[in-house]
Amino acid sequence: MAESTLEIRDLHVSVGGKEILKGVNLTVRRGEIHALMGPNGSGKSTLSYTLMGHPHYTVTQGDILLDGVSLLGLTPDERARRGLFLAMQYPVAIPGVTLQNFLHVAVSAQRGYGEQARQQGDSRIQARLMPMGLFRKELDEQLKRLQIDPLFLRRYLNEGFSGGEKKRAEILQLALLRPAFAVLDEPDSGLDIDAVRIVSEGVNRLHAELQMGLLVITHYQRILNYIQPQLVHIFYKGQIVQSGDASLVAVLEERGYEWLEKEVGG
Repeated sequence: MAESTLEIRDLHVSVGGKEILKGVNLTVRRGEIHALMGPNGSGKSTLSYTLMGHPHYTVTQGDILLDGVSLLGLTPDERARRGLFLAMQYPVAIPGVTLQNFLHVAVSAQRGYGEQARQQGDSRIQARLMPMGLFRKELDEQLKRLQIDPLFLRRYLNEGFSGGEKKRAEILQLALLRPAFAVLDEPDSGLDIDAVRIVSEGVNRLHAELQMGLLVITHYQRILNYIQPQLVHIFYKGQIVQSGDASLVAVLEERGYEWLEKEVGG
Protein backbone atom coordinates (compact mmCIF):
# COMPACT_ATOMS: atom_id res chain seq x y z
CA MET A 1 0.00 0.00 0.00
CA ALA A 2 1.31 3.47 -0.92
CA GLU A 3 2.32 5.74 1.92
CA SER A 4 -0.33 8.34 2.81
CA THR A 5 0.96 11.90 2.32
CA LEU A 6 -0.08 15.53 2.26
CA GLU A 7 2.16 17.21 -0.31
CA ILE A 8 2.57 20.90 -1.09
CA ARG A 9 4.37 21.54 -4.38
CA ASP A 10 5.78 24.94 -5.38
CA LEU A 11 2.69 26.67 -3.96
CA HIS A 12 2.18 30.34 -4.89
CA VAL A 13 -0.84 32.11 -3.42
CA SER A 14 -2.20 35.65 -3.81
CA VAL A 15 -4.73 37.56 -1.72
CA GLY A 16 -6.36 40.59 -3.30
CA GLY A 17 -3.78 40.55 -6.07
CA LYS A 18 -0.81 40.53 -3.67
CA GLU A 19 1.42 37.47 -3.66
CA ILE A 20 1.78 36.04 -0.13
CA LEU A 21 3.13 32.51 -0.65
CA LYS A 22 6.10 32.37 -3.01
CA GLY A 23 6.87 28.74 -3.70
CA VAL A 24 6.16 26.53 -0.68
CA ASN A 25 7.32 22.91 -0.79
CA LEU A 26 6.48 20.54 2.06
CA THR A 27 5.54 16.88 2.45
CA VAL A 28 3.87 15.55 5.60
CA ARG A 29 3.56 11.78 5.87
CA ARG A 30 0.85 10.17 7.93
CA GLY A 31 2.07 9.68 11.48
CA GLU A 32 4.59 12.54 11.32
CA ILE A 33 4.49 15.77 13.34
CA HIS A 34 5.85 18.89 11.64
CA ALA A 35 6.14 22.33 13.23
CA LEU A 36 5.97 25.48 11.12
CA MET A 37 7.41 28.52 12.87
CA GLY A 38 7.96 32.08 11.73
CA PRO A 39 7.33 35.76 12.50
CA ASN A 40 3.99 37.54 12.15
CA GLY A 41 3.04 38.27 8.56
CA SER A 42 5.24 35.57 7.06
CA GLY A 43 2.27 33.70 5.51
CA LYS A 44 1.72 30.81 7.92
CA SER A 45 -2.03 31.35 8.32
CA THR A 46 -2.36 32.00 4.58
CA LEU A 47 -0.91 28.53 4.02
CA SER A 48 -3.38 26.94 6.44
CA TYR A 49 -6.42 28.61 4.86
CA THR A 50 -5.21 27.75 1.36
CA LEU A 51 -4.80 24.09 2.31
CA MET A 52 -8.43 24.02 3.43
CA GLY A 53 -9.74 25.81 0.32
CA HIS A 54 -10.68 29.29 1.58
CA PRO A 55 -12.13 31.11 -1.47
CA HIS A 56 -10.31 34.40 -0.76
CA TYR A 57 -6.91 32.77 -1.33
CA THR A 58 -6.01 32.29 -4.99
CA VAL A 59 -3.52 29.60 -5.99
CA THR A 60 -1.55 31.03 -8.93
CA GLN A 61 0.99 28.23 -9.25
CA GLY A 62 1.75 24.82 -7.77
CA ASP A 63 -0.44 22.13 -6.25
CA ILE A 64 -1.72 20.53 -3.03
CA LEU A 65 -1.99 16.73 -3.13
CA LEU A 66 -3.55 14.34 -0.64
CA ASP A 67 -2.45 10.78 -1.36
CA GLY A 68 -1.40 11.89 -4.83
CA VAL A 69 -4.74 13.51 -5.72
CA SER A 70 -4.95 17.28 -6.21
CA LEU A 71 -7.22 19.16 -3.80
CA LEU A 72 -7.29 22.41 -5.75
CA GLY A 73 -10.63 21.80 -7.44
CA LEU A 74 -12.35 20.71 -4.23
CA THR A 75 -14.47 22.73 -1.80
CA PRO A 76 -13.58 22.83 1.93
CA ASP A 77 -16.21 20.22 2.83
CA GLU A 78 -14.92 17.88 0.10
CA ARG A 79 -11.38 18.28 1.43
CA ALA A 80 -12.66 17.48 4.93
CA ARG A 81 -14.33 14.30 3.73
CA ARG A 82 -11.05 13.24 2.12
CA GLY A 83 -9.34 13.47 5.51
CA LEU A 84 -8.05 17.04 5.96
CA PHE A 85 -8.79 19.17 9.04
CA LEU A 86 -7.98 22.74 10.02
CA ALA A 87 -8.07 24.04 13.59
CA MET A 88 -8.21 27.79 13.02
CA GLN A 89 -6.34 30.38 15.03
CA TYR A 90 -9.48 32.50 15.33
CA PRO A 91 -12.57 30.26 15.04
CA VAL A 92 -15.71 32.04 13.87
CA ALA A 93 -18.66 32.52 16.25
CA ILE A 94 -22.04 31.29 14.97
CA PRO A 95 -24.91 32.68 17.10
CA GLY A 96 -27.99 30.47 17.28
CA VAL A 97 -26.15 27.20 16.54
CA THR A 98 -25.24 25.17 19.59
CA LEU A 99 -21.92 23.37 19.74
CA GLN A 100 -23.72 20.01 19.97
CA ASN A 101 -25.84 20.65 16.88
CA PHE A 102 -22.82 21.87 14.94
CA LEU A 103 -20.81 18.79 15.85
CA HIS A 104 -23.71 16.44 15.05
CA VAL A 105 -24.19 17.93 11.57
CA ALA A 106 -20.44 18.10 10.85
CA VAL A 107 -19.74 14.52 11.88
CA SER A 108 -22.79 13.25 9.96
CA ALA A 109 -21.70 15.04 6.79
CA GLN A 110 -18.08 13.93 7.10
CA ARG A 111 -19.14 10.29 7.48
CA GLY A 112 -21.48 10.38 4.48
CA TYR A 113 -24.92 10.12 6.11
CA GLY A 114 -26.32 12.90 3.91
CA GLU A 115 -25.04 11.25 0.74
CA GLN A 116 -26.52 7.91 1.79
CA ALA A 117 -29.92 9.54 2.37
CA ARG A 118 -29.76 11.30 -1.01
CA GLN A 119 -28.96 8.06 -2.82
CA GLN A 120 -31.89 6.37 -1.07
CA GLY A 121 -34.26 9.22 -1.91
CA ASP A 122 -34.91 9.95 1.77
CA SER A 123 -35.45 13.70 2.29
CA ARG A 124 -36.03 13.55 6.05
CA ILE A 125 -33.60 15.65 8.09
CA GLN A 126 -33.04 12.86 10.60
CA ALA A 127 -32.04 10.51 7.76
CA ARG A 128 -29.14 12.83 6.94
CA LEU A 129 -27.81 12.71 10.50
CA MET A 130 -25.86 10.11 12.44
CA PRO A 131 -28.20 8.33 14.90
CA MET A 132 -28.25 10.45 18.07
CA GLY A 133 -27.56 7.55 20.42
CA LEU A 134 -24.42 6.56 18.51
CA PHE A 135 -23.29 10.17 18.22
CA ARG A 136 -23.79 10.91 21.93
CA LYS A 137 -21.84 7.83 22.92
CA GLU A 138 -18.80 9.04 20.97
CA LEU A 139 -19.31 12.62 22.08
CA ASP A 140 -19.56 11.79 25.78
CA GLU A 141 -16.37 9.73 25.63
CA GLN A 142 -14.43 12.63 24.07
CA LEU A 143 -15.88 15.17 26.52
CA LYS A 144 -14.58 13.06 29.37
CA ARG A 145 -11.14 12.64 27.81
CA LEU A 146 -10.80 16.37 27.12
CA GLN A 147 -12.19 17.35 30.54
CA ILE A 148 -15.05 19.36 29.02
CA ASP A 149 -18.27 20.01 30.97
CA PRO A 150 -21.27 18.59 29.01
CA LEU A 151 -23.12 21.88 29.65
CA PHE A 152 -20.60 23.43 27.27
CA LEU A 153 -22.46 21.75 24.39
CA ARG A 154 -25.53 23.93 24.93
CA ARG A 155 -23.69 27.16 24.20
CA TYR A 156 -23.71 28.80 20.78
CA LEU A 157 -20.64 27.91 18.75
CA ASN A 158 -17.68 30.08 19.87
CA GLU A 159 -19.99 32.92 20.98
CA GLY A 160 -18.48 34.41 24.11
CA PHE A 161 -15.93 31.59 24.35
CA SER A 162 -12.62 32.28 26.02
CA GLY A 163 -9.44 31.46 24.09
CA GLY A 164 -9.14 28.17 25.95
CA GLU A 165 -12.76 27.23 25.29
CA LYS A 166 -12.38 27.90 21.56
CA LYS A 167 -9.32 25.65 21.39
CA ARG A 168 -10.98 22.86 23.33
CA ALA A 169 -13.97 23.05 20.98
CA GLU A 170 -11.60 22.76 18.01
CA ILE A 171 -9.84 19.73 19.50
CA LEU A 172 -13.24 18.18 20.25
CA GLN A 173 -14.05 18.56 16.53
CA LEU A 174 -10.71 16.95 15.69
CA ALA A 175 -11.48 14.01 17.98
CA LEU A 176 -14.88 13.39 16.39
CA LEU A 177 -13.94 13.97 12.74
CA ARG A 178 -10.83 11.75 13.00
CA PRO A 179 -8.93 13.11 9.97
CA ALA A 180 -5.85 11.64 8.33
CA PHE A 181 -4.08 15.03 8.36
CA ALA A 182 -4.63 18.01 10.65
CA VAL A 183 -3.32 21.55 10.44
CA LEU A 184 -3.30 23.28 13.83
CA ASP A 185 -2.95 27.05 13.39
CA GLU A 186 -1.48 28.42 16.62
CA PRO A 187 -3.24 25.94 18.94
CA ASP A 188 -1.66 27.67 21.97
CA SER A 189 -3.09 31.11 21.15
CA GLY A 190 -4.91 32.57 24.16
CA LEU A 191 -4.29 29.55 26.40
CA ASP A 192 -2.99 29.46 29.94
CA ILE A 193 -0.51 26.80 31.06
CA ASP A 194 -3.15 24.28 32.18
CA ALA A 195 -5.18 24.69 28.97
CA VAL A 196 -2.05 24.20 26.83
CA ARG A 197 -1.36 20.96 28.65
CA ILE A 198 -4.93 19.64 28.31
CA VAL A 199 -5.21 20.56 24.62
CA SER A 200 -1.78 19.07 23.91
CA GLU A 201 -2.65 15.83 25.70
CA GLY A 202 -5.77 15.55 23.54
CA VAL A 203 -3.79 16.14 20.35
CA ASN A 204 -1.09 13.64 21.32
CA ARG A 205 -3.66 10.99 22.17
CA LEU A 206 -5.43 11.43 18.85
CA HIS A 207 -2.13 11.41 16.96
CA ALA A 208 -1.23 8.10 18.58
CA GLU A 209 -4.66 6.55 18.02
CA LEU A 210 -5.20 7.68 14.44
CA GLN A 211 -1.59 8.03 13.25
CA MET A 212 -2.52 11.45 11.92
CA GLY A 213 -0.09 13.63 10.07
CA LEU A 214 0.16 16.92 11.99
CA LEU A 215 1.30 20.35 10.88
CA VAL A 216 1.51 22.57 13.97
CA ILE A 217 1.81 26.30 13.23
CA THR A 218 3.14 28.37 16.13
CA HIS A 219 5.32 31.29 17.14
CA TYR A 220 6.60 29.84 20.39
CA GLN A 221 8.33 26.84 21.88
CA ARG A 222 5.72 26.34 24.62
CA ILE A 223 3.27 24.13 22.73
CA LEU A 224 6.15 22.13 21.22
CA ASN A 225 7.27 21.08 24.69
CA TYR A 226 4.07 18.98 24.71
CA ILE A 227 3.47 18.22 21.02
CA GLN A 228 6.98 17.25 19.99
CA PRO A 229 7.76 17.47 16.25
CA GLN A 230 10.13 15.30 14.29
CA LEU A 231 10.70 18.13 11.80
CA VAL A 232 10.71 21.90 12.22
CA HIS A 233 10.40 24.40 9.36
CA ILE A 234 11.10 28.14 9.50
CA PHE A 235 8.68 30.20 7.42
CA TYR A 236 9.76 33.63 6.24
CA LYS A 237 8.34 35.96 3.59
CA GLY A 238 6.11 33.30 2.10
CA GLN A 239 8.64 30.48 1.92
CA ILE A 240 10.20 27.73 4.00
CA VAL A 241 13.76 28.99 4.35
CA GLN A 242 15.19 26.37 6.72
CA SER A 243 14.24 22.92 8.01
CA GLY A 244 15.71 20.70 10.68
CA ASP A 245 14.99 18.48 13.65
CA ALA A 246 13.51 19.59 16.97
CA SER A 247 16.77 21.26 18.00
CA LEU A 248 15.88 24.08 15.61
CA VAL A 249 13.14 25.16 18.05
CA ALA A 250 15.76 25.94 20.70
CA VAL A 251 17.71 28.03 18.17
CA LEU A 252 14.63 30.13 17.47
CA GLU A 253 13.86 30.48 21.16
CA GLU A 254 17.37 31.77 21.78
CA ARG A 255 17.84 33.96 18.70
CA GLY A 256 14.31 35.00 17.77
CA TYR A 257 13.54 35.84 14.15
CA GLU A 258 15.58 39.00 13.55
CA TRP A 259 18.57 37.00 12.28
CA LEU A 260 16.51 35.75 9.34
CA GLU A 261 16.65 39.12 7.61
CA LYS A 262 20.45 39.08 7.77
CA GLU A 263 21.06 35.42 6.91
CA VAL A 264 18.24 34.80 4.45
CA GLY A 265 17.97 38.28 3.02
CA GLY A 266 15.15 39.86 1.10
